[in-house]
Amino acid sequence: MSAPTPSFAGTPQARLALSHIGVAIAAFAVAACMGVLQGLSIADVEFPMRDESLYYMFVTAHGVLMALVFTTFFIMGLGYTLTQAQLGRIVGQKTAWFGFWLALVGTVAAAYTILMGQSTVLYTFYPPLQAHPLFYIGATMLVIGSWLWGGVVIASFRSWKRDHPGAPAPMAVHGILATIIVWYLATTGLAIEMIFMLIPWSLGWVETIDPVIARTLFWWFGHPLVYFWLLPAYVLWYTVMPRIAGGRLFSDRLARMVFILFVVLSTPVGFHHQFADPGISANWKFVHTITTFAILFPSFVTAFTVIASLEIAGRLKGAKGLFDWIPTLPWKDPFFLAMALAMLSFTFGGFGGAINAAYGMNSMVHNTAWIMGHFHVTLGTTSALTFMGATYWLLPRLLGRDLKFKGLAVIQPWLWFIGMAIFSTSFHIAGIRGLPRRVFSASLAGDQGGAWAGLAQLGAIGGVVLFLSAIAFVVVVVATWTAGRKIEAPPFEFAVPLEPVTSAGLWDRFGLWTIVAVIMVALAYGYPLISLFLTPRFGSPPFQPF
Repeated sequence: MSAPTPSFAGTPQARLALSHIGVAIAAFAVAACMGVLQGLSIADVEFPMRDESLYYMFVTAHGVLMALVFTTFFIMGLGYTLTQAQLGRIVGQKTAWFGFWLALVGTVAAAYTILMGQSTVLYTFYPPLQAHPLFYIGATMLVIGSWLWGGVVIASFRSWKRDHPGAPAPMAVHGILATIIVWYLATTGLAIEMIFMLIPWSLGWVETIDPVIARTLFWWFGHPLVYFWLLPAYVLWYTVMPRIAGGRLFSDRLARMVFILFVVLSTPVGFHHQFADPGISANWKFVHTITTFAILFPSFVTAFTVIASLEIAGRLKGAKGLFDWIPTLPWKDPFFLAMALAMLSFTFGGFGGAINAAYGMNSMVHNTAWIMGHFHVTLGTTSALTFMGATYWLLPRLLGRDLKFKGLAVIQPWLWFIGMAIFSTSFHIAGIRGLPRRVFSASLAGDQGGAWAGLAQLGAIGGVVLFLSAIAFVVVVVATWTAGRKIEAPPFEFAVPLEPVTSAGLWDRFGLWTIVAVIMVALAYGYPLISLFLTPRFGSPPFQPF
């Protein structure tokens, strides 16, 4: 195993990481409350103040807080933790804190407008639905704050490289750097949409907006966002999970290759979300279909590499049979359990993603409840459950406090996994049967013969189980943070590969691969966007139904 890295609990670096993680968990808690109410509403379960305006406000707040705020703040906190643990430094801490406060103020501003009913534009904020200007400005501040985070991590790595010329980036940092590059590439499209279209339009500086161009710029960002969520989970699967299991990383080179392939392939895939949109030719949609299927490859490699690493752990413990290594794994460790269940869920989510990317099959599930089921089994389990498990691993090391309610921490991932299995499966089936997504009530959507009612009710039961799991998670975190027994903080330990890499190679040339990725984005979006801008089009005035 690699030499343990002493904990830095109580240091400014720990406070920086914990501040980000704390905001992430607060956003998660609020979003979880709104999520369960959505599920009850679709199933026609009456509760106080249930109506359409409240439902769509909850849809917006749940999506924004869970998919953008929870994930972004947690990933920033994780990035700072791994940077300090593996590089021994965070360069530019004043800039890091400025980025934190900028992102936090922007988040509060955007969330306030949503909760006041002034920005009911859903998670995708498609125009011509129009939000309050503070929603767009706040979201932009969150993104700029995250850019500063990326700059701090990159500066820290460059400082480390000057002291370690020719050395490969430590694996966890390698993955975080890849995550940052993907984020910069993806948010370029979002920044263009926000600064040049949505903010001027919401302020009344222009009267109309082009929905097709705005949607295209959003999906330049929207699908790579999935990989921004996913790559930090992969970092933990590769570098921490085998260590907790008592094993070795099967292949360092394969892991590095995976992260670089995501850098190159993650952004030019957005048109598979726009198969039903006019204004984009079938040829360009086909190109993005090919790149979408290509990006399945690094995930397949990850599945092989991580499972092989876990098998090595079992073999080192004496397992000889084909599958008897599985019971030897530390299933009572909440961190390991959450990771393992997240990986298992992602297997099903990956198959659903392949269906979404296929032109013919996509037309059957487009804008149905299938998408909701798929989205939750990917982000809602693969990333969210991994991040919850990671929190159990991080808090003792950053706080110097023992994890409280360890039994509840072991039950919580199972509750999430079971609840998500019920929720996601129900809405996958309902989507195949035609239930539209984002409907206030399954019955009002035109349920003929009760084809959707039972599935919606089953989905609501899954949502309640998920909510119970969310409560358990928050209870464990808050109890640990405030009342955990003070201990000597455990060290940070990362798995080493069977064949360590001692010098920087092709997969560590981040500058080269960033250039390749920029060229890929330019080829994938350049001509289609230029065509859209040059074609005479009719804009739309704003709409605010609630």
